[in-house]
Amino acid sequence: QAQLVESGGGLVQAGGSLRLSCVAPGLHFSLNDMGWYRQAPGKQRELVANILSTRRRNYAESVKGRFTISRDNANKTVTLEMNSLKPEDTAVYYCYRKYGSAVQWGQGIQVTVAS
Repeated sequence: QAQLVESGGGLVQAGGSLRLSCVAPGLHFSLNDMGWYRQAPGKQRELVANILSTRRRNYAESVKGRFTISRDNANKTVTLEMNSLKPEDTAVYYCYRKYGSAVQWGQGIQVTVAS
């Protein structure tokens, strides 16, 4: 499978917004489950949000109402819109692609929210 290409992220003040995008080249994107994990310093990696091949969405409780995940099957892209960001959202965010039992990971992009 081709590499996942992540973009977005950076430094933002608390209350601000960022948008993360992940392009997943290859075959059968519409059949894949897509999503984002994050890992903050000293903490375990956690699921932030995903969007399944059925288009069902799931969110971590901590981001519900603030983050929105979407997918564009024609462009093979998954997007995470992050609003009302908090300092505790600071982490490295990893895009993933799940097909069957296999999982492919992006390189990770830094999101830093200043207080």
